[in-house]
Amino acid sequence: MKITQLELYHVAMELKGDFETSFGKTRIRHGILVRLVDNEGYEGWGEIVSGDGPWYSYETIGTAWHIVRDYLVKFLVGEISPAEFQKRSARIRGHNMAKAGIDEALWDLYARRMGKPLYEVIGGEPRPVKVGVSIGIKRSIDELLSVIAKRLEEGYERIKLKIKPGTDIRIVEAIRREYPDILLQVDANAAYSLQDLETLRSLDKYDLLMIEQPLHYDDLLDHSILKTKIKTPLCLDESIKSPRHARYALQLESTDIINIKPGRVGGITLSLEIHDLWSQKAGRPVWIGGMLETGVGRAILVALGTLPGVRYHSDISASDRYYEEDIITEPWTLHKGSVIIPRDKPGIGVEVDMDKLEKYTLRKETIDIENP
Repeated sequence: MKITQLELYHVAMELKGDFETSFGKTRIRHGILVRLVDNEGYEGWGEIVSGDGPWYSYETIGTAWHIVRDYLVKFLVGEISPAEFQKRSARIRGHNMAKAGIDEALWDLYARRMGKPLYEVIGGEPRPVKVGVSIGIKRSIDELLSVIAKRLEEGYERIKLKIKPGTDIRIVEAIRREYPDILLQVDANAAYSLQDLETLRSLDKYDLLMIEQPLHYDDLLDHSILKTKIKTPLCLDESIKSPRHARYALQLESTDIINIKPGRVGGITLSLEIHDLWSQKAGRPVWIGGMLETGVGRAILVALGTLPGVRYHSDISASDRYYEEDIITEPWTLHKGSVIIPRDKPGIGVEVDMDKLEKYTLRKETIDIENP
């Protein structure tokens, strides 16, 4: 493939309601959409999930725009493939979210050129993707229970609950009292330390699927200690930044499960490496995590959700879980059995509604790629 043009769109889309985690509250979700065009007129779309502040990651809209425009675009000159892009861009340390946007767009373009759906090209199975819903921290237990009731009524089978110190045991206990049999897991987004061992150990009695990222966002060692002291399965998110970190986690026995977020690890190419290492070689489960993506990023999550090693409900959800309107022509919907169905259209399976994209775009830049 030869890329002739790259387009960046900084979008700001209002969520249906506040989404609160241990590190902050989001109402306006910022992101960057990436569009690549090749010399035969094929296009590919990707999404950069960095936010408007360095809360989940050090990457922001500003840093990602800078890294793509001033550095990564140079690696698109000449014949290119997703694997070749990863090889060239390895010179840049970090900035996985910026890299992921281009990697994803390259995969979409590559699959469209082949006339095949992305899930098939990456080795996925033609099956519905089991999904769950993530619920942010609420002002009261009554409000939380009301939201859970609504999500269960919509058809979501698995509930993920955001927790932090002081907003944990009491609310988990209340949920289990009301819903003793639902699939339930919690996500701390690195809000605890080993000093909170008794609190984390107390969660064992609530039959949780897993505790996600309880300790420091950059930690593997303390999680390996915690894993031996609690019964609930551990899942790592922020700590797994690359296939190398996944290998370290295996060697240290830091976790039972990995949540793969393509934006966090650098795109589809590296997500596949982590999946194959953790699931195919080590025989351990993974699932796919989301970052409040638009329908473009959500399409990539759905494709990854068809991989054989994905054995838990993934954080994907329907478009209307977060947005009144999505920027794609056919929003993602939830189907019976708590599933989202991958589409058999070429590439990521969605088309961007350019009028809606323009409506939510704060900034746009087009860069021509000089090909020898």
